[in-house]
Amino acid sequence: MTRLRNAGRVSANWLILVAALAAAVGLWLGMRVLAPAPGPALSFVVLYPAPRELPAFQLDRSDGGKLTLDDWKGRWTVVFFGYTNCPDVCPTTLSDFKQAWKRLPAEARQRVRFDFVSVDPQRDTPAQLARYVGFFDPEFVAASGNDEQLTRITHALGLVYARGEPKDGTYDVDHSASAVLIDPQGRQAGVLRPPFDAEKIAADLTTLAGAP
Repeated sequence: MTRLRNAGRVSANWLILVAALAAAVGLWLGMRVLAPAPGPALSFVVLYPAPRELPAFQLDRSDGGKLTLDDWKGRWTVVFFGYTNCPDVCPTTLSDFKQAWKRLPAEARQRVRFDFVSVDPQRDTPAQLARYVGFFDPEFVAASGNDEQLTRITHALGLVYARGEPKDGTYDVDHSASAVLIDPQGRQAGVLRPPFDAEKIAADLTTLAGAP
């Protein structure tokens, strides 16, 4: 998780943000003290000992539709939270995911998806999100929402974000650098931590998808 700087005033409620940070620490501690999850042997993706149920949520997709918990069911979904003005972490991450996607066999692509969720809805309009994510791969799904919607799902996933104080008309957004893995039942099944390895990610997702 990236270091949070002094963000000044942010629109997300600080009490909720602190609770999200506590959830993230709890997930980290749980993964340190609990035995590895049973299941297929994976080289990069870390599976939790038990999948975590997630609450219902609704975000706005860049194509005009809605992203809900039901959309995360029926396949393995890798979800990353960031923003399009991110100078390094986000484009590097999506480039790695693009390479992982290209390495997936056709059968696995039917059972795997990559989602990018912006935590900067003020600047990341649907059109901007569509252009940004489409540059990496048109199959990737992009979405965002207001702070109430974003905090609900990031808190549940143990992730955090905070906007910096505006300077010269712009600002940075600190956010978790890990991606989360959602299983076909719509549960948080694991985590992918940077630095990302496209080849290993593709191999693990192929294994999880049961593709040859």
